[in-house]
Amino acid sequence: MAHLFSPLKIKNIEFKNRIVVSPMCEYSSEDGFANDWHLVHLGGFAVGGASLVITEATAVSPEGRISPGDLGIYKDEHVEKLKQITDFIHAHGAVAGIQLAHAGRKASHQIPWQGGKQIPSDAEGGWKTLAPSAMPFTDAEEAPDELDKAGIEKVKADFKVAAARALKAGFDVIEIHGAHGYLVNEFYSPISNRRTDEYGGSFENRIRLLLEIIGSVKQVWPAENPLFVRISATEWTEGGWTGDDSVALSKILKEKGVDLVDCSSGGNVATAKIPLKPGYQVEFAEKVRKEADIVTGAVGLITTPDQADAIIQTGQADVVLLAREMLRDPHFALRAAHVLGHDIKWPVQYERAKWPTSK
Repeated sequence: MAHLFSPLKIKNIEFKNRIVVSPMCEYSSEDGFANDWHLVHLGGFAVGGASLVITEATAVSPEGRISPGDLGIYKDEHVEKLKQITDFIHAHGAVAGIQLAHAGRKASHQIPWQGGKQIPSDAEGGWKTLAPSAMPFTDAEEAPDELDKAGIEKVKADFKVAAARALKAGFDVIEIHGAHGYLVNEFYSPISNRRTDEYGGSFENRIRLLLEIIGSVKQVWPAENPLFVRISATEWTEGGWTGDDSVALSKILKEKGVDLVDCSSGGNVATAKIPLKPGYQVEFAEKVRKEADIVTGAVGLITTPDQADAIIQTGQADVVLLAREMLRDPHFALRAAHVLGHDIKWPVQYERAKWPTSK
């Protein structure tokens, strides 16, 4: 029976355990460049025993950033520092992943501790946002421009060249960000996509952009390297995207060569009522795993070793992704091994602090 410290092999990559660091925006870049904050932040999770460390949402274009502080991979010059980070992650026994993203209509916002409000396109530091339809996320925000065919082609090309740069930067795993109300999610949602062309209307049309992005990425991403997709498995809103839609999409993603579906939720409807509780999104990872027969990741208020281990042991998901708990305890994996009675390798620099095995 699999458990939290069982290895997992996906294509040519072996993950030493089922603990994954979820992408977490740091809003600490200038013009998309990584810096020493990202090196220490991400490197610390590798030291702490996680099997896979995924960068924050990394913009494939300047206009795809959530904020001016977002990490980017839209310049060749971004690669050098990212390579330093992946080298450190690898040196400490973890796999390096990058989440490629375009924020769509939720772009051009202040960083959270400066207020988090949208920066109008005519204001200093702001830019015009893009979306499937000219619908703002909230009534208080400026409407985005509807992407035309040339704009859609640019988005696909941006993801493709970003994937090529990710390979040069030493990343082992790519996750395409298709959740939380950002561009890909905006396209497949019936709430935010009001198009009447081949990218709107039917389920097949609304998922078209995601499938075409996957096709573009796969042109440059090695077939032996894992490709993940994060989705919002439900919009928690009547008339919106549902768990059954997620299963249908995931079946197609599997056919297209996607290796893991990372099941989050929400983010595309500002008024959605989300029933927050421990593990509130795990049911979607379980549903997709069982009904679409694809490897899944569970995320959302997973905070304790026993909870994480139970998700794996009961077959609800194949990996667990932790975010806020990792900020509270970057060495979660080392602690979890102690709590669950597994003797795992510690960094030699930390061996003297290692707990004795408890079971």
